[in-house]
This record gives sequence, structure tokens and C-alpha cells, in this order.
Amino acid sequence: MKQKTNIISNWAINNKITVLVITAIIFFAGINSYNSMPNEAYPEVVMPEIFITTVYPGNSALDMEKLVTRPLEKEINKISGVDKIISTSKQGFSSIDVKFTSDFTPEEALQKVKDKVDIVKADKDFPNDLPSDPNVREMNLAEFMPAMNINLSGSFSLDQLKKYGEYLEDKIEKLPEISGVDIKGIQDKEVEIAVDLNKMESMQLNFDNIADAVRNENMTLSSGDIKENGLLRNVRVIGEFKNPKEIENIIVKNEHDNIVYLRDIATVLFKEKEKESYAREFGKPVVMLDVKKRAGENLIIASHKIDQIIAKAKNDTFPKNLEISKTNDMTDKTIAQVTDLENNIIFGVLLVVIVLMFFLGLRNALFVGIAIPLSMLLSFILLNALGITLNMMVLFALVLALGMLVDNGIVVVENIYRFIDEGYSNYDAAKYGVGEVALPIIASTATTLAAFLPLGFWPGIMGKFMKYFPITLIMVLSSSLFVALLINPVLTAMYMKVKERKVTLKKSIYRSAIAGILGTLLILSGLNFSKKGIIALGNILILFAIFNILYKIAINPVINWFQIVFLPRLERVYEKVLRFTLRSYNAYITLVMTFSLLIISFLLIIIFPPKTLFFPEGDPPQIYVYTEFPIGTDIEKTNKLTVELEKKIQNYLKKYEKNGKNFLIKSVIGQVGQGTGDPQQNDQGNTPNKSRITIDFVEFIDRQGKTTSEVLTDLRELLKGVPGVNITVDKLR
Repeated sequence: MKQKTNIISNWAINNKITVLVITAIIFFAGINSYNSMPNEAYPEVVMPEIFITTVYPGNSALDMEKLVTRPLEKEINKISGVDKIISTSKQGFSSIDVKFTSDFTPEEALQKVKDKVDIVKADKDFPNDLPSDPNVREMNLAEFMPAMNINLSGSFSLDQLKKYGEYLEDKIEKLPEISGVDIKGIQDKEVEIAVDLNKMESMQLNFDNIADAVRNENMTLSSGDIKENGLLRNVRVIGEFKNPKEIENIIVKNEHDNIVYLRDIATVLFKEKEKESYAREFGKPVVMLDVKKRAGENLIIASHKIDQIIAKAKNDTFPKNLEISKTNDMTDKTIAQVTDLENNIIFGVLLVVIVLMFFLGLRNALFVGIAIPLSMLLSFILLNALGITLNMMVLFALVLALGMLVDNGIVVVENIYRFIDEGYSNYDAAKYGVGEVALPIIASTATTLAAFLPLGFWPGIMGKFMKYFPITLIMVLSSSLFVALLINPVLTAMYMKVKERKVTLKKSIYRSAIAGILGTLLILSGLNFSKKGIIALGNILILFAIFNILYKIAINPVINWFQIVFLPRLERVYEKVLRFTLRSYNAYITLVMTFSLLIISFLLIIIFPPKTLFFPEGDPPQIYVYTEFPIGTDIEKTNKLTVELEKKIQNYLKKYEKNGKNFLIKSVIGQVGQGTGDPQQNDQGNTPNKSRITIDFVEFIDRQGKTTSEVLTDLRELLKGVPGVNITVDKLR
């Protein structure tokens, strides 16, 4: 009987050198793609959502709504494709959130809103004395939330801490991975001119006269170019103030030789602006830097560069007693996810090899084991080419695919093994073995891909977030099919053996000694030069040295017993069960029972419907405490209550201290005023009536069995019942 063959696998087997070169390219290009892929906590979802913020100091919330918010809302509502408009009017501040339908691109939405804002600005009824034009920007999750906070504290004045903070701000903002840095907990300086109203009126002056005099004096003028000795020289008259005292000597009025200086009718002060924000860590005042990552950039690389900047500043610029800490660092989560993926890949390969080793032997099991890293590396090449980052959804899909991508390899390698065992040559066995199962494994992979394909067409914003999951799975499973049909047949044709070659114990010890010595040298070199890759290679060699001896002494005898004794017994038991099931009317009974179980399972789901959650509830890595007073509340009142709440929280958290150190809490950050609203509600402007306390927990493995959900419940009980203020205790969403 003529055996089936597969055209793809036949080409691969007949051109084995080409396939080996392709394998090498996949290996090195995959490692390069993996190292170059940007790492971030969440997928970069660019939403068709536009924010318009307008600052108009000195106006009540009612006036802001009447003068600014309503005219903008009315005009923007004329845009076709607007899904929802949410506006907030506060004292001196207006915020409008315009959500578009998902068929709009952010660029189109931004341009349409900007056009409408320009129309409103041209209206004669719209305020023409705004300090700046309405700010129109698009929503980008990657750049909206800070990637980390850098806190500066110590026995220094706020002016000194501000100076150090601005130094770090300048250095960090130069990084290509960073989109911006905001400083919290300090205020800029301003010149205050306190006018004596009686003196001003007695001199027959008004506020416009004073403002014009100051404005006209504080300017630098360019007078063009003059020729001198054959050269063109630029002439400038510098008149900008360098010292607040100079302002006192401005001449406000000069009539009939009666000169009125500004100092005659006013007092000039150089002081801090009115407080707009407070920042504390564990109750101590800090200067805080909110660092925001640029979309599409590598978060881990950005964090390493920031660490280098801080370390260099500590050594060369900053005083030794300046305390610098990083909190709410999203890098930790991303690094943990990437590390988990690497560990899962390594353990996946080991477990697959160990399981298959009992059925096919060590050498043949390695053919399947190699499919995992090769499929992953090929997937990284494809994902990187598509511009996809390593984020939570991609990593989740990669981990899920680990158990699925070996299926094709197992079927192919086992079938080739069977043909070799029947007496065929390696090359014929590879051709016939793959040809017999090629169509089934292609169909199997296609049905699996078809199950995940609809997720890629999920509409709306959530669809844009979730699409990375099916894309990654499709890439990985397609890569595993490629490896199974092209690479595995070539490797098995060249190296597969039915019976393992016997190796003496002396030779095994000799090989292990060489591997152990090389591994130790590599580890020492890696530690000396801080190269993780070299350390990893050294660990692999040492593991090989240990496994090589164990395989000879203990594992190989167990494998022989499994194949010669246990497996035949298992096959005989299975044969008896199968014969009993298929005997006479037993086959009909089995069929009826199978369908009955299916119907019962459906009935149980209807009678006892399971609880449904979009994402599973877990222990929160962070807890937020939001406070909100009525609009118009002074920031000092908000700060006073926030300080009290911080003390309550820290007293409660003392129960998790051991030997004076809290094993559960990484940091407690208190922020008041600017940018402390709930980011889910786009409430990030000047909010003197709001504050936020962030409790950051240590990694799950270090929590000593304590659940942060319990802390969340306890804090809700602890902080409830405060009159006149809305307090919300929430977790990271």
C-alpha cells in the first residue's frame, strides 16, 4: 500500500540544510525580537475619546458652566459620531469628556473637536480673557497614568527639595521612553503686588494703570541690526526684571514732574503661589515626581535608565542624607509577568520532556521539547513585526498557549517513532509519519484558531483591549504548526533512534564534570560583569551536569520499568475496558449515558447558574482612598482631614509589623489637590476639594499568607461615617 506524504514536509526533509539555517535564523531573530519588544503593564489602547479642559480663574462653578462648558457642549454635540458627552464645571475649571463611537480614529475625533472649539472661541459671547486657550487632547491609557512616583524627602526645606526634584525632572524628561514628569507637593513662586486702595485712588490711578506700567517695563525689545566694522550686530534692549525689588521702582505716573513710584502705592512681595497640592509618604512631606511613560516604549528599559539617573545624582550631585524612593512602580508588575513567562517556558519544556521521556526515551522527547522555545521565538518575531508590545494580555495568551503548542509536535514525533519502530529508515519514516497526520493536525489547529478568532472582532473599546489575546494565540499556534511540519521532521530524520545508545557511568561522570566546570565559570563571569544571560547559561550547564548523572543512575531504570512492565499492563487494562464497553448492548448503554450526562450538565447550569465575572476577583496590589468635599472647599481643610485619615490608616497597618518592619505594605502615599481625582472619571485638574491616599502592597509571594482583600474591607469599616465628606475606598482597576 502506498504511504501518504506531505508536500511541505517532503520539501523540508529533502532540503534539510535550508531548514537548519531557517531554524538558526528563528533562534537568533526570536531572541533579538524578544529583547527589543517594548514591555508595558497594559495594552496600548488608543480610544476615540477627547478631553477639553479650560482654566478661567476667579469664576464660580455656575459661571464656568454658563460661560465655557455649555457653549462648548452645544457645538461639540453637532458632531456626528459622538456617543456621550460628560462635563464637569468647578470653580475656575471646566472639563468636558467627549466619547466617540469605536469606528472613529482618535486623530479624526481630535480634529473634529478642535474645529468645533475654534468656532466657539470665535463667538463674541465666549470669554476673551482666558489665561490660555481650551486644551484639547486625546485619551491614551499608556500616557494617562503615571508609570511610577519618585519621592524626595529629608531634613531639607521645600525650596531645596524642589531644586533637587527639578534636576531629576530635567534628566528624566530627556529619556525617549518618557512623555512627561509632573512635580507634586511644591508650588511655584510669584510676585504679589499688594495695592493700597486709598493711596491709589488719591493719586487718581486704577488697576489698569499699574498693570500697564508693569507690563511695559517687563519686556525685552529687539531693535534690528546695525553695521559695524563690516559686521552685522543685533541690537537688543533688555528690560525684563531680574529681582522683585526692581518692580518697586517702576514709575506708574508722571505728571507735572510729580512722579509716582509703585512703592508709593503698593507693597511688592515675592512669595509662593497659593497651595494647589500636598504630597506625603508615610505621613512625612515629600516632593513627588509623577513619571509618565510614552506610548509604545519599553517600560522596563525606562525604569532601568531612571534608576541609573537617580544613582548618578546621588553619587555626584545630591547630598548623602537626601532620601529618594520609588513607589507605585508599574515596572515591578511587568517584570514579574515577564519573569513568570520565562519560568513557564523553561518548566514547560522540562515537564514535556520528562513526560515524553517515559514513552519515547530522552532523545526523542527532546524533539518535542524543542518545539516550545522555537514556537515562542517565531511568535516573538511575528508579534514584534506587527508592533505589538509585551503586555498583560499578550503574556496571558503566551502562558495559556504553552500547553497547546506541543500537541502538534507530540503527534508528529510519536507517529515518526512508530514508523521507525516498524523498520522504516529515518527519512522514509519522517515522510510517511508526517504525511499520515498532516491533515489531522492542520484541521485540529484550524478548529482551535476558529474558536478564538471571533474575539478579534469584539467591538468597542474592550474589543481593542482584548484583541491582543486572540492575535497572540493565533501566532503561537500557527508557529507550532510550522515547527511540527517543517522543523520536527528534519530533526527526527537526522537524529531519531528507537533504542538509546548505552553510555557508561564513567563517561556520564566525565561529561557532567566538564559541564559543571564550564557552568561554574560562566556563573562567576556573569556575576562579575552583571550579565544575566551568561548566568542563565551557566545554570543550564550545571543542571545538565546533575541531570546527566541522575539519568544514568536513577531515571533510566525507571523509564525501562515503565516501558517494559507498567505500560503493557496499562494497555491490557484499557483493552479490557474498551472490549466491555463495545460488547453487545453495552455500546448503546454507553452512548445513552454519555448524552444523559450532557443533558444533565445543561440542566444543572440552568438550575444553579454560576456567578459571572468579566475578570476574576483577586487580591488588589493597591488600594486607593478617595476623599471629596463639596466644590469650593479650601485645600487646607481637605489636607487636614487627609492627614487624619493617613494617621488612622497607618495605625491600623501596624498590626502587620514584625520586628519594626511592615511585611505587607510597601508605601502609603497621601496626595491632596491637583490631580487627585479618580482617573477613571477624568478628574485630574485642580481639585482642592479632593485627595487620594494610595496604599501599595508588597508582591503576593511576600505577604506571608495575608490577603489584601481583608485590608480593603477593614479600611472601608474604619473610614466610614465621617460627616460632610464622601470617602471611597477602592482597589486598583
